Amino acid sequence: MTDDLYGPASGPDGLPLDENVQGEVQQKLDVVCNTIMLRALCGCGDAVGAVASEEEDTTRTCAEVMGDAAFAAGDYVAVFDPIDGSANIDSSLPVGTIFGIYRRFPGAGPGSVGSDEKSFLQEGNNMVAAGYCLYSATTVLVVTLGSGVDGFTLDPDKGEFFHTHPDIRIPDNGSIYSFNEANINEFSEPVRKYISAFRTGGTGGGGMPPGAKASARYVGALVADVHNVLIRGGIYGYPSTLSNPDGKLRLLYECCPMAMVMEQAGGAASTGAGRILDLQPTEIHQRCPVFLGSTENVFELDQFHRYYGEEDG
Repeated sequence: MTDDLYGPASGPDGLPLDENVQGEVQQKLDVVCNTIMLRALCGCGDAVGAVASEEEDTTRTCAEVMGDAAFAAGDYVAVFDPIDGSANIDSSLPVGTIFGIYRRFPGAGPGSVGSDEKSFLQEGNNMVAAGYCLYSATTVLVVTLGSGVDGFTLDPDKGEFFHTHPDIRIPDNGSIYSFNEANINEFSEPVRKYISAFRTGGTGGGGMPPGAKASARYVGALVADVHNVLIRGGIYGYPSTLSNPDGKLRLLYECCPMAMVMEQAGGAASTGAGRILDLQPTEIHQRCPVFLGSTENVFELDQFHRYYGEEDG
């Protein structure tokens, strides 16, 4: 059965589906997992009234998703990326799911919340819950409700998640850096100089522990790379580039939820110019640069932006 879930998604005519709103080729698992997430969030009771998926053009009411007006009510809206890192699927590399929960915008009625994007266009500071699920050697669910971070590991035999990672705390600094260095010539001057300082090691460059040796780790899935940094310390970065000056990762579905998790675990989350959670979204598919990790590593990255930023013109 799993063979049917590999490769690009196709329509009833057997032809590949159009690219999604992000301009990416949809994989079969993208489509399947998007449907599962829509129904899981909307079908969990009367809490969630509307949803926004990275895979879809617009927000949707839960009444529309479930085909029943009874699901229109709800005090919260949910945002999610059903499969992060879907390019890894055919190679059997780690992928993940990311989600965030916001209170419904004041004044939005139960029937209008899905069409009122103000409910979704809130600062990340307003999130009440966020988390991700990593599908790798084990399936790990990491969640924050705004008072710390906890991790749960799936026991596939029992079909239950067990509380295996209580009160996750990221180290203050670390020696892991997770950047796609194939793009380094497109990175800004501050980022290039930061990576160079980090790689030298031995002097605490880039916020590394003194005497530590830099270790490059990059899987190509945000969830997998950030989880590694969260557990071991260091920094993950997806900067702006010449071809993607606004960055590539989505503020609403990826950056804000992961930023909340990281900050609640004692880490930091920055665009290089300020906190990710302070950004005010202007549209649901907005992108931004992102740097997540240990406080000392991210602080040093921000300092490089402040010191060398003017060289970018």
